[in-house]
Amino acid sequence: MPADPKQRGAARRTRPHEDLAPRKKPITADRITDAALQVIATEGYDALTIRRVSAVLNTGPSSLYAHIVSKEDLDDLIIGRLHAEIDLPEPDPATWRQQILDVYAQLRDVYLKYPGVSHAALAAVSTHDQTMRLGEGILAILLAGGVAPQRAGWARDALTLYVSAYALERSLVQQRQQSHDDDWVLSHEELIERFSAIDAVRFPNTRRYAAELTSGTGQARFDFALTTIIDNLATP
Repeated sequence: MPADPKQRGAARRTRPHEDLAPRKKPITADRITDAALQVIATEGYDALTIRRVSAVLNTGPSSLYAHIVSKEDLDDLIIGRLHAEIDLPEPDPATWRQQILDVYAQLRDVYLKYPGVSHAALAAVSTHDQTMRLGEGILAILLAGGVAPQRAGWARDALTLYVSAYALERSLVQQRQQSHDDDWVLSHEELIERFSAIDAVRFPNTRRYAAELTSGTGQARFDFALTTIIDNLATP
């Protein structure tokens, strides 16, 4: 190194530009989760792979394996992040039914923001801290309502399964519509027309009650399914 300070300064100013380039942000579990949710939000859950996430982060797949061990581990991080968004109320014996409906409505809406992401929730039992927090909160509400522990556990599983499946179905329909492959997605009027035209001997009830079978909004059917389960929990 030049002994003269002016020469040292000149040497620094003439270094190659790559030496002055900013360092890349370190890969972390949070950044991996952010990138994964970005992929799902823009391309759908089916497009999610470790290679795709690493491309979003401008790195190689091997960099991710320092923080996750598999695609299933990535799913666990994603679902944990989404479950962290759910607000849990203080369990109230007087309003526990409405509290359960509100919590599951939040979960539905979070899943619907990321097309197909509830597939990850259906695939395995997550032990992520935030998923455990959500499960504990739901259980506490049910127990506060006087539901027996086993029935509360089974009800929690059934309600969670329904919400996950509901969100997945909605995402699949949306995906078909966006890809213009929506010939099978029928309107309410088209459904009634088809049901009303089927063989009355083979399908008498479907034809007769076509309007009833196709009635109701998605929200109304969602509330019906959840309240049907909730309202029967007190039955021995």
